[in-house]
Amino acid sequence: MEDWIRRVREGELSEAAALAELRRAQLEELGGAAQLDIARERRRGLPEVVLAEGKRPEEAARLAVRLGLDRGQGLISRLDDRHWAALREAAARADLALHEHRRAARVVRSDFVVPARGGRVAILTAGTSDLDAAEEARVVVDACGHEVRLRADIGVAGLHRLLGPLAELQEWDPDVIVVAAGMDGVLPGIVAGLVAVPVIGLPVSTGYGEGGAGRGALTTMLQSCAGGLTVVNIDNGVGAGQAAVLVANRAGSLRAAVTPHIASKTTPSASQ
Repeated sequence: MEDWIRRVREGELSEAAALAELRRAQLEELGGAAQLDIARERRRGLPEVVLAEGKRPEEAARLAVRLGLDRGQGLISRLDDRHWAALREAAARADLALHEHRRAARVVRSDFVVPARGGRVAILTAGTSDLDAAEEARVVVDACGHEVRLRADIGVAGLHRLLGPLAELQEWDPDVIVVAAGMDGVLPGIVAGLVAVPVIGLPVSTGYGEGGAGRGALTTMLQSCAGGLTVVNIDNGVGAGQAAVLVANRAGSLRAAVTPHIASKTTPSASQ
C-alpha cells in the first residue's frame, strides 16, 4: 500500500489503477474454485503456499504460476510425478524459472529478487529420509529472504555426527533451528537441550509398526524434557518453515536496527 500511495503521489499510477490493484490484492477468486490470498505476505510476512496434494495437477500448477506472475514468486508443496509434469509445463509456458526442492518448488519471475531480510535459519535432519520435509521448510525460508543452512544425516544412531555441525552452526549464530526427525524423534530434544535459540521439532513419517508413520516421533518431541521445544505436526515442513520465518523476521529487523547504531558508536568522527 505504501508503494501504491507513493506511485499515485508521484504520478506513476492513476487513482483508478491503484484501486484496481488494491481490489486484486485481496482474496482473489480463480475460476470459482480457489481463493488465492495474494495479500498474505504483506499482512503476515509469510507467502501463500499452494498444497498440490488433493488437487488436480493442472489446477495446482495454475495456482502456483498465478502467484509467480502476480507476486514474483509462487510456492507449492506435496508434488507427485503428475504434479511435477504439469508444473514444469506451466512454468515454461509462463516463462517462469523453476526451483525444485524434492517434493516442493518455487516458480520465480525473471525480474523478481527476494529482498534480504537479515534472519538466519538452520535446518538439521536426523536422516536422509527426513529431507523431503526439511526441504519444504527450506523453500519457505528461501522465499522469505533469510539465510538458511541445512545439515543432514546427523541423528542419534551416531550421536558423534551431531557435534561438529552443531558447533559450526553455533558460530554462525542462527536465530532459530528446525530439526526434522522420524523413527524415535529424539534429535530435536537433544538439540534443544544444547542451544540457547528457539528450536522447532519437525516429526517425519518414518518408522515401523507401533508408533510408525511419525506417531512415535511426534510423541517423543511433545514429551521432551528440553524446555521450550516447539513442535509442528507430522511431515509439516511448510509449517515448520513458516514458524522459523516468523522468528527470523523479528530477529532480522532487530539486527538491522542495531547495526547502524553500533556503527555510529564505532566510526571515528571527522574531528578525531
